[in-house]
Amino acid sequence: MTSELLATEPPQNLSFLKLSFPADRVLLVTMNRPKDLNCISRQGSTDMQAVFTWFDAEPNLTVAILTGAGRAFSAGADLKEWNTSMSPGSDSSKRLGAPGPKPFSRRLGKKPVIAAVNGLAAGGGTEFAINCDLIVASEKATFALPEVKRGVSPFAGVLPRLIRIVGLQRASEFALTGRTMSSQEAFTWGFVNQVVPQDQVMDAALKYATMISENSPDSIICTRAGLRQGWETASVDDAAEITVHGAFAKLLEGENVKEGLRAFAEKRKPSWKPSRL
Repeated sequence: MTSELLATEPPQNLSFLKLSFPADRVLLVTMNRPKDLNCISRQGSTDMQAVFTWFDAEPNLTVAILTGAGRAFSAGADLKEWNTSMSPGSDSSKRLGAPGPKPFSRRLGKKPVIAAVNGLAAGGGTEFAINCDLIVASEKATFALPEVKRGVSPFAGVLPRLIRIVGLQRASEFALTGRTMSSQEAFTWGFVNQVVPQDQVMDAALKYATMISENSPDSIICTRAGLRQGWETASVDDAAEITVHGAFAKLLEGENVKEGLRAFAEKRKPSWKPSRL
């Protein structure tokens, strides 16, 4: 796929992210600051917000992959920049989380994102990964929430989300000790889908992305909305009700539900239209 097939122009002048299109309806977002272990600066945070807002609105994209350049997925917030922001005379309104990973870590969004964790994921990098819909990790990848070792705390949504995945006791062990976890242990705990050799991380992530992108764009958005609502709320009934009256109601008004049912009856492969949800 090329950018010429898109309905809208991708964000320009990105300093932290590199965008490419490895397959039909698939966006690859690479954190491209390898010398700094892909730490996210204040500008990087702005880039994240711009790219994923655009991705959700672009009708010809269905799924994204997030990865890191070099040997790290992301080491999280740029602590040097954060330290400078805390110095006397700095703008206090820009202190808390200013260089941090909030835009993506707190993103609910509409469309699925797959984390291709190619190496170290620490702090905000682990937050990025856990907020993704699927995680493929290299056998050499590691995860950590070392904030307690630096006098700060995870603040962008990972703590309640981690509890929902692995339970209070395991989440407490991981976050309160600040220890590093291997990708295999993360797989055993249940927040990594697949562990693969280092040179197969992108292939495995792209395989998932291709499988997803072959399905109805409307159904993907609706199904993900139901999954996310269930993750974010405590009540199964409330989550289902919100989804039925929200994304599902919009799905029923679109062309893809008609096409999918018609293709089934006619025993042929459906021809999906770009999502308008």
